[in-house]
Order: sequence, then C-alpha cells, then structure tokens
Amino acid sequence: MNKIVSFFGDQSDVFVHLNEKAAEYADSRGMEYKWSPQLPFNRENVIKELKNADAGIIDIQPFGESIFSQIKDSSKLLVRFGVGFDQVDLAAASRHGIAIARTTGANTTAVAEMALMLMLTAGRKFPVYEECIKKGIWSKEVGHELIGSTVGIVGFGVIGQRLAKLLKGFDCNILVCDPFPQKETLDELGARVTTLEELFRESDAVSIHTPYCKETHHMVNESLLLKMKSNAVLVNTARGNLVDENALYNVLKERKIAAAGFDVFAVEPLPMDSPLRTLDNMILTPHVSSQTMESLWNIYKTAIDIAADFFEGKDSRHILNPEYRQLSSNKKGECI
Repeated sequence: MNKIVSFFGDQSDVFVHLNEKAAEYADSRGMEYKWSPQLPFNRENVIKELKNADAGIIDIQPFGESIFSQIKDSSKLLVRFGVGFDQVDLAAASRHGIAIARTTGANTTAVAEMALMLMLTAGRKFPVYEECIKKGIWSKEVGHELIGSTVGIVGFGVIGQRLAKLLKGFDCNILVCDPFPQKETLDELGARVTTLEELFRESDAVSIHTPYCKETHHMVNESLLLKMKSNAVLVNTARGNLVDENALYNVLKERKIAAAGFDVFAVEPLPMDSPLRTLDNMILTPHVSSQTMESLWNIYKTAIDIAADFFEGKDSRHILNPEYRQLSSNKKGECI
C-alpha cells in the first residue's frame, strides 16, 4: 500500500475533521494516509516524513533542490494543495524523477465566489460603513452597483470562467484578457477578448486570476492602474506579486480609483507596517479564498485521487512536469 503524507492545515477542529475524512477516503483508494501539519514550516521534518512516504501533499512553502535531492529515492509525487506552484522548482523535481501536481479546479467555486464578494463589498464601500457603525457615526457614503457594469477578468482559466458565469447573473458585460481563451466558453458567456490596457481602461471592476511567474511579476503597475476609471474596483485573489503594491497604495490614497479588495499579498502574512492597512478604501483578507468546507474537502479528495491514479499508472492532467518521466527513465537506464 502506497503512503501519502499531508503537510497542509493546522490543529483546529476543522482540519482534524477533514484529515480524518481524508484518511478514510485514502484507504478506500488503497492508500495509507498520514497528516503532519507544519505550522511553522519545518524543512527537516518535512524531509524526514517524505523519506518515509511515496507521495506528499504540500502547501505554499518553497520546494527545491535541497529537498528533492534527499527524498528522490522515496517520494515520487508531490501534490500542491491548491493551484499556485511558483514556489516549486519544477526543473529540479524533474531532474530527480519527482512528479509535481496541483489540484486544479478543486477550489474554483470558492475563489470565484470570494472575488465576487470583494467586488461587491469594495464597490459598496463596506469598510467605510463598518467603521462608521463602530464609531457610532451614521454616515451614508455613496457606492456603485455591480449589476449591469463592465467587469474585466485577467486570466480566463477555470476560476476566471466560473466568475464570469456568476457575473452573468448580474447582467454584466464581461471583458477577458488571456493568451489562450476558450472560444466556446467566451461565446457561451457573451464575453469579449481584449488587450490588458483596454480591459483596465473600460472596466468598472477588474478581477485578477492569472498565474504568477517571472513574466507576470508586477504586471499590474502604475501605468496600468492609472488607466482605470475613477469609480473602478480592483480585486486580486491570485498572487500578491502580480500587482505593484506601492503603486496600488498611491492610486488608492489619491482616490485615482475607487477601491480594491485583496486576499493575497507580496509578503504573507501582510506586515503590520504595510501602508495598505491604513487605507479606508481597501478590503484586506488573509489569503482565505479557498477556505470553505466544500472547497477544502474537494482539494483533499482531488489530491488523494491524483496520488492514487498516479500509482495505478494512469495519466493525469494535473501533472505539471511530465518530463520527469523521461529524466527518470534515463536515470534508470544508466543504472542498468
């Protein structure tokens, strides 16, 4: 029986319950399951656990050569709990014959719902209203409706598409910026592909759902932000470094745009001295877009299915570095 160890979660009742459920499900798929939460992250302990397991479910911490070189003879698969994999050195994993996968699509609804919520609450000035109530001030500032507005979606993968479907219920005009958009989905939703610049210029709200990599670092910069309407809202539930936070702070402070709602940041946890904390037109949440019971269980189940299928020799669309097979085969050939 293959063994999988999970490093995700904390010792709260929620994660105790989810991991008990995960262990039962893993057993039904013919796998032994162990939960070893790492808060704070302990690299040496992670290596120790992976040396005694066939696969691992990992969080957002860096995984590279220093770990792969030590676990290569035991763990053959690591599954990212979520979709972001910018902290994983895929080339190094492939060199050591280790497959890397992610649970694409498992948290789609939760993240899309969070993006929609941030659009609504930022556009309707929720932080201002909440502060008024706390201070006993009966002030009524004026916000903007999302219904009938133009919404730009940057990155039209499964989450971006799910958000677009939710927005159709708000009768929104949807603009999309994506290098490889699915035409059938665009036609179904009545969405239109455009450039990044036009999307930022024409949208009343912009939601970011693109992967983070060297090419997308600070893709949303001061120049792009200044193209936005003064009543526009910017939402980010993807990765913090997609946006230049200094530029964002300046345009929000100067009221160049109306508001922003961010669940992700360049440094997490968000530093206490971050100037973003001082803004009354920014909603800040602690990277919790996928934190629903439904989404979390779906991610656990998907991760276990990926591992079980992997050891049964089935192909998987979730594998990020299929070249690991060739490199692994070459190494086996050298040993013969």
